[in-house]
Amino acid sequence: MKIKILIPIYNDWQSISKLLDEINLNILNLDYEVSVVIVNDASNHDRQDEEKNLENIRSIKILNMKINQGHARCIATGLKYIYEKEDFDYVIPMDGDGEDRPEEIKEFLNKIKDSNNKALVGERIKRSENLIFQTCYQLHKLITLTFTGKSIKFGNFTCLPKATVEKLINDKSTWNSFSGSLMKVENDLISLPSTRGTRYFGPSKMSFYNLIKHSLSIISVFKKTFLIRSAIFIIFYILLIKSNASIITSIPLVFLLIAVYSISNLALRENMDEFDKALLNINNIENIK
Repeated sequence: MKIKILIPIYNDWQSISKLLDEINLNILNLDYEVSVVIVNDASNHDRQDEEKNLENIRSIKILNMKINQGHARCIATGLKYIYEKEDFDYVIPMDGDGEDRPEEIKEFLNKIKDSNNKALVGERIKRSENLIFQTCYQLHKLITLTFTGKSIKFGNFTCLPKATVEKLINDKSTWNSFSGSLMKVENDLISLPSTRGTRYFGPSKMSFYNLIKHSLSIISVFKKTFLIRSAIFIIFYILLIKSNASIITSIPLVFLLIAVYSISNLALRENMDEFDKALLNINNIENIK
């Protein structure tokens, strides 16, 4: 069975180098043909040439992008490239910094034979960030559930059969949000417990700003449901506060209207024409193994 590991990267070559070593170690003696596809999001830091003995990884390709397009679109481009250009059975997208732990790859692979060709997702049971960030992350999940009806407890770290990859590359929301799109195209996902690791080098790139953008991008995939629930909330809230209307009591409405505006703009990122032309943004392909 052929497995492709898909890794988006921007400048963090030191982490990628360590991750490849860890992947090679953790797939030892597994009865799968594992290859790696790295999507280089137009990094402006040069990669250091180094000799590695990665005997357990069948091949490693780097897709060098012409222009920077962001994490979600790198994954979308990688999925499209693998589906159209590679022979594979499953794709495992994962972050390249160590926060998606390579030792959990074998858990995905061991589960494949019992999965009935369903997509597997790594459900976060433990995170490595500070308490304030973890609290905000739980709030993000609660808001997403409230306004979309979807409980999304996974990120990029998943294991996707070919049929799911086909659905993703034919849905424009994949160009905007990977996890939101996966929840949209697949109703029956198999969850495996996953612990968020710590970055190999440097601080986490998931800032509060990026968390907000990530949350709004997911919600934008389900924008119709969001708009309907927002309208219902506004009506009931106005009725609730009409006798006690003030600047303070109107704050939730202001935040919700800002969210509606932001989500409407983010939804415009769902562009199937751009997605169809995604492979044109590949400047060149390096085969480093």
